[in-house]
Amino acid sequence: MKEMATTEAVGQVLCHDLTQIIRDKKKGPAFRKGHIIQEEDIPVLLSMGKDHIYVWEKDENILHENEAADILYRMCRNEYMEPSEVKEGKIEIKATRDGLLKIREDRLLKVNLLGDMMIACRHNNTVVKKGEVLAGTRIIPLVIEKEKMELAKEAAGEQPLLMLKPIQPKKAGIVTTGNEVFYGRIKDTFTPVVEKKFEEFGAEVTMKTLVGDDKENIRQAILNMIAQGAEVVVCTGGMSVDPDDRTPGAIAATGAEVITYGAPVLPGAMMLLSYYHREDGQVVPILGLPGCVMYARRTIFDIMLPRVLADDRISKEEIARLGVGGLCLGCPTCTFPNCGFGKA
Repeated sequence: MKEMATTEAVGQVLCHDLTQIIRDKKKGPAFRKGHIIQEEDIPVLLSMGKDHIYVWEKDENILHENEAADILYRMCRNEYMEPSEVKEGKIEIKATRDGLLKIREDRLLKVNLLGDMMIACRHNNTVVKKGEVLAGTRIIPLVIEKEKMELAKEAAGEQPLLMLKPIQPKKAGIVTTGNEVFYGRIKDTFTPVVEKKFEEFGAEVTMKTLVGDDKENIRQAILNMIAQGAEVVVCTGGMSVDPDDRTPGAIAATGAEVITYGAPVLPGAMMLLSYYHREDGQVVPILGLPGCVMYARRTIFDIMLPRVLADDRISKEEIARLGVGGLCLGCPTCTFPNCGFGKA
């Protein structure tokens, strides 16, 4: 770039967008990168406070802000994302379908630590709708060295920094446990709550059964549902440490890989997460839900369910990390998921 007096710039090519702000009327680019300055533009530029402007001097080792922002966008995207129009060196990344946003946080940190560039994202594991903004990219200066953008590509690695995983309309089974419900002593008010949670994501509860507090019967009910095609099984009730609560032992007895029994989340500390590996290679998540899911507005189930439906494998370490952000404040007006619950 070279700086020159605006009054002498007729015929020169702008190397960046110039923003015009008129209170209560306009905030946006009055002139775009590449615009050839005309005589009639001079009064407008001066009214914008531009007594001097930068015009383009081509350098093969330098990238303009718009070109660099596009490189950052391409480092981020997967097939379910699209860019906004580049404005003032900024690109917004938008979802082209509903899904679960995943972020490679370690790689993103490396890119942002390079300086002179930035990628700002929504929280990891956020459920998003088609058309929503996922992230924004830009470089800080007007131009940047090509070499530095190559370092950014290296820091990002070969995989996209962001991934949008479609949430699948899985077939779900609910095993409701407890002698009090099985023998009709009380009404089952748990199953309708869980069904509604699945419906929020387009999943269908195709199988439901009531089982008493018998470990073998619970185990067999789970396996029967998997044999009949259930792609996720949820067990309600019987998740505490009381002697009559047999659900955790029954889930383990199916041969499922138990990831965790217990989580640093309130409400939802007594949740169990496991994965059953079928002989055909399909993996079926099995969750044991504590009683709080029945009466609390939002619980650990709301954090886990979209990830389960998106086939996003959840590790024990990830659940342990929920200790930061895992406390629901039970606000009088719930704004979940637009709050800190379940977010690091």
